[in-house]
Amino acid sequence: MEMQQFYYDQKIVKNFLYATIFWGIIGMTVGLMLAFLFIFPNYMEGISWLSFGRLRPLHTNAVIFAFVGNAIFAGVYYSLQRLLKTRMFSDLLSKINFWGWQLIIVGAAITLPLGYTSSKEYAELEWPFDIAIALIWVVFGINMIATILKRRERHLYVAIWFYLATFVTVAVLHIFNSLALPVGMFKSYSVYAGVQDALVQWWYGHNAVAFFLTTPFLGLMYYFVPKAANRPIYSYRLSIVHFWSLIFIYIWAGPHHLLYTALPEWAQNLGVVFSVMLLMPSWGGMINGLLTLRGAWDKVRIDPVLKFMVVAITGYGMATFEGPTLSIKGVNAIAHYTDWIVAHVHVGALAWNGFLTFGMIYWLIPRMFKTKLYSLKLANTHFWIGTLGIILYALPLYVAGFTQALMWKDFNPDGTLVYGNFLETVTQIMPMYTMRAIGGTLYITGAIMMLFNVIKTIKAGSSVEDEFAEAPALAKISKRGKLVGEGWHARLERKPVQLTIFATLAILVGGIVQIVPTLMVESNIPTISSVKPYTPLELVGRDLYIREGCVGCHSQMVRPFRSEVERYGEYSKAGEYVYDHPFLWGSKRTGPDLHRVGGKYSDSWHFKHLIDPSSTSPGSIMPKYPWLIENALYYDDIETKMNAMISLGVPYTQEEVESAREAIRTQALAIEKNLYDDPTFVESYEADKAAAEANNEAFLEMNEREIVALIAYLQRLGTDIKVKDLTTSNE
Repeated sequence: MEMQQFYYDQKIVKNFLYATIFWGIIGMTVGLMLAFLFIFPNYMEGISWLSFGRLRPLHTNAVIFAFVGNAIFAGVYYSLQRLLKTRMFSDLLSKINFWGWQLIIVGAAITLPLGYTSSKEYAELEWPFDIAIALIWVVFGINMIATILKRRERHLYVAIWFYLATFVTVAVLHIFNSLALPVGMFKSYSVYAGVQDALVQWWYGHNAVAFFLTTPFLGLMYYFVPKAANRPIYSYRLSIVHFWSLIFIYIWAGPHHLLYTALPEWAQNLGVVFSVMLLMPSWGGMINGLLTLRGAWDKVRIDPVLKFMVVAITGYGMATFEGPTLSIKGVNAIAHYTDWIVAHVHVGALAWNGFLTFGMIYWLIPRMFKTKLYSLKLANTHFWIGTLGIILYALPLYVAGFTQALMWKDFNPDGTLVYGNFLETVTQIMPMYTMRAIGGTLYITGAIMMLFNVIKTIKAGSSVEDEFAEAPALAKISKRGKLVGEGWHARLERKPVQLTIFATLAILVGGIVQIVPTLMVESNIPTISSVKPYTPLELVGRDLYIREGCVGCHSQMVRPFRSEVERYGEYSKAGEYVYDHPFLWGSKRTGPDLHRVGGKYSDSWHFKHLIDPSSTSPGSIMPKYPWLIENALYYDDIETKMNAMISLGVPYTQEEVESAREAIRTQALAIEKNLYDDPTFVESYEADKAAAEANNEAFLEMNEREIVALIAYLQRLGTDIKVKDLTTSNE
């Protein structure tokens, strides 16, 4: 048989590996900064772009799309070429994929701290970046599929099934969740509203975890674990069951993020059922990975690569056991909005994604530079420090989560809340936040050790840009041809187009069944006659709320529990959110729920709370927002925003649009007047005015500052309904 000679593209793999390490340390550093902001909330005082609300989406995006994303591309570009016995289809497409992805990351690193955000979790980047992500992802997909079509290996190995499912599903999720109406270069409004937006977002959010943080890494597991252990995968049949059941079931599970909310009950229950079912295929994959190491346990004891991979697979098993458990309504009632969820997410991120990436890097770098790893001892030290870091990160947050849930739900014999002040919970768990910061410090220390080890290894080796290889050409068979002893799935494995189509159908079913009825059937989201659109000033204030990332710490969803109704007020109704583009229900309560905060406090209280939270709430870990009184209120684009809302179905009249600026000034002056009713405010305000006049500086009247718009929005929240007004227009 004639052998064909060719070269594997090593350079693209190296570039993605370098980017993985670089952005990984950056993303972890931002995460560590956030951890310390819980302990020292004002150590970045006065720097708007380093506030918690703006850094939090930067951290999640850097870790998910920069660190993990680059690791996925590195692993796929390396393994795909060798599994298919061919070079990537196009070096140019590979380069566009690399540099395009890095430019998107840099753009995110600039715009998110500046407050340009859609506020959608794991999808915070604004519309120009959404378009860029879609284009670069398509470039990656074209390059991968074209490489598969020119392969020299007939059957597609299991890792490639996961790569294909990842490409198709992430494209579908990203496009549908990112549909928005632009109102500026870096501002847009989601085309969905309220409950519909929540369902689409968590259909995306849950499955971003599933098909960006899980399925591609399962593909990497199926390739790199057998390679590192020098053992075949434990069970081919189990890998088939694992793949098809996982991609079919996973897509249905998103609503478990919205249990006990205003989401229709049928959608919640579907999410619960499929989430519990998800345990079986997830553990099937974990078992397949761990049992691949049968007979290699002596090697595990001395090889840091296998150590990282064993803990990664174990972490995957733990996270995928906990996920279905958390989706059970009784458990979710306790865990949701607490630090338990933060612990759960980080077990998956730090152990599964982080450790599998570290193991892959330690395995790849010496081979790509034709040398040995500089220091096995240093790599083993990294493993133990990283493992201890995960433990010290996660365990305190589990304790914090249980503590929060118990305190929030604790009642006195007379029926009153034992801990009526939300801050009592925050004070109680501060030691847990300190331990979390220590754990994060250890984890990033290990990553820096790896960076040093990698640099020394590269210096000792020799760079090979194109690795020589040879393989026989792929013999053609007829379209109806069948190989002797070939089963039905083996036939499918040599037909990549059919396999991709079947995978696409498997993931589309769940999305169609859940989302289409919610979007199309009006009776699923009954409207409430007393709920009106936001005033122009409140709309501007809502955009400021989004800019500052307040949704990262505050929910706007009172669930129908006695403890929440007692603490916050009447539970939230679906019809209250029909004009919310985007929805702002939140997923974590570092501070109290705000859906019924309107009218609860005076304008002066909100003013003081935003400028210095501890002045109204002693012990608060909320940061100060001095720039809200330093920045002039901008609303020159209010007509554009209101017209966009009209296009999305919000019933503003043309007269309201034309008089929007006057309405803003009128409402802002009313808030300023309310502030003047507070003698302490008058004294401080007049002193600032006198100082500005003495220095011949321009002075903004209070009604011209951003803070009045945010106060207007906060005072509006939850005030549209009273219990007796809950008659819906659909009745």
